[in-house]
Amino acid sequence: MKVDLVVLGAGPGGYTAAFRAADLGLEVALVERSPSLGGVCLNVGCIPSKALLHAARVIADARDMAAHGIEFGEPEIKLDKLRGWKDKVIGQLTGGLQGLAKQRKVTVVRGEGRFTGPNTLAVTGETQTEMTFSQAIIAAGSEPVRLPGVPEDPRIMDSTGALALADIPTRLLVIGGGIIGLEMATVYAELGSEVTVVELTEGLMPGADRDLVKPLEKRLKSLLSAIYTGTRVTRVTPGPKTIEVGFEGKGAPETAQFERVLVAVGRRANGDRLGLAAAGVEVNERGLIPTNREMRSHVPHIFAIGDLTQGPMLAHKASHEGKVAAEVAAGHKAGFDARVIPSVAYTDPEVAWAGVTETEAAARGIAVEKAVFPWAASGRALSMSRGEGLTKLLFDPETRRIIGAGIVGPSAGDLIGEAALAIEMSCDAEDIGLTVHPHPTLSETVAMAAEMYAGTITDLYLPRKKG
Repeated sequence: MKVDLVVLGAGPGGYTAAFRAADLGLEVALVERSPSLGGVCLNVGCIPSKALLHAARVIADARDMAAHGIEFGEPEIKLDKLRGWKDKVIGQLTGGLQGLAKQRKVTVVRGEGRFTGPNTLAVTGETQTEMTFSQAIIAAGSEPVRLPGVPEDPRIMDSTGALALADIPTRLLVIGGGIIGLEMATVYAELGSEVTVVELTEGLMPGADRDLVKPLEKRLKSLLSAIYTGTRVTRVTPGPKTIEVGFEGKGAPETAQFERVLVAVGRRANGDRLGLAAAGVEVNERGLIPTNREMRSHVPHIFAIGDLTQGPMLAHKASHEGKVAAEVAAGHKAGFDARVIPSVAYTDPEVAWAGVTETEAAARGIAVEKAVFPWAASGRALSMSRGEGLTKLLFDPETRRIIGAGIVGPSAGDLIGEAALAIEMSCDAEDIGLTVHPHPTLSETVAMAAEMYAGTITDLYLPRKKG
């Protein structure tokens, strides 16, 4: 098979690249090892986790309303039906991608792809397919990191296993207090498990500002069985009925028993699994492929995108990079120059941030001024009984332009998009504050945070500055 462009991997970055390249007139083949298009994100990541998190949120909202005069009985979890609904959502989306590929005349090749030369690829599936290409885009993603010394056992899961929802264990240990670990801890706790989270660093969700994590941590402490930070897992020993885990850290027990263990300590790029040496493509010790702003590797006709490149392993980053690579491959002038890539934890409450964080600013010596609007002063937040949230904006003191934002509270992931756009557009505090926002909404907390900085806020009292 000979094509203009081969795309290796059909996740958000890969299928976006393939579809965009086809729209621009290239003959495209899309190689995918899994039965369905969509990659980790759609099949065993972003989408199924959000479906289950929605279910968890419904349970939590129903329970919380008891304090306001509306009481429901204890939820009855019909696991087969819940799992079926989750799978139906995935099926709708993967089926849609298959239809889009067909409409664009993108050839889908099933199997594991490995480079055999700078312009050749061998795909091993039910049959062996030899492919010749003029250009290639590598979008092969990443895999969960395995903890050294943790044995193979069906009760020890990665995120994929956790999302399969085989059962609801009585006691679950989540190793890793980052975004994935906390999202899955939330799901299983609301479904009825006693969940313990252990994190090696001193705080949950490393990398996020502490003021954003604090409201989440407070809620999790009432939801989860235990949280141990600054704690190391020393051993994992499967027994006939339970898994014994040893701990080393302040406040943690020496050992504890669990029915299941979820390992969520990060992901590693798949760059060293693709035979890239045969194509002359450089791969570093972390499995990443160095690229320029056109997403080209050191071999100019071979591009890399998504989890294989430097930066956060996020689906929305991958899809934007995929468009850039496709457009460059089609002869257009394009480059990846996003100023910000938002991050979101879809926990309850959600935590989202974009641009410079306070933690980053302190580490890099970047001068910032901040304005924080507490959701305790938001009518919309209070009407939802969720006044624990906050919206924070960071500004450059010299230009008064926004350079960072952080939000914690329900729907923070939806709200952060406005802040990301404001940073991309170099908005100053007045641009945001003078934009009329609908009331009462959570979105107006962004405007009110800007008004806090501009000194024009009326929903809170700010003492008048002297001079």
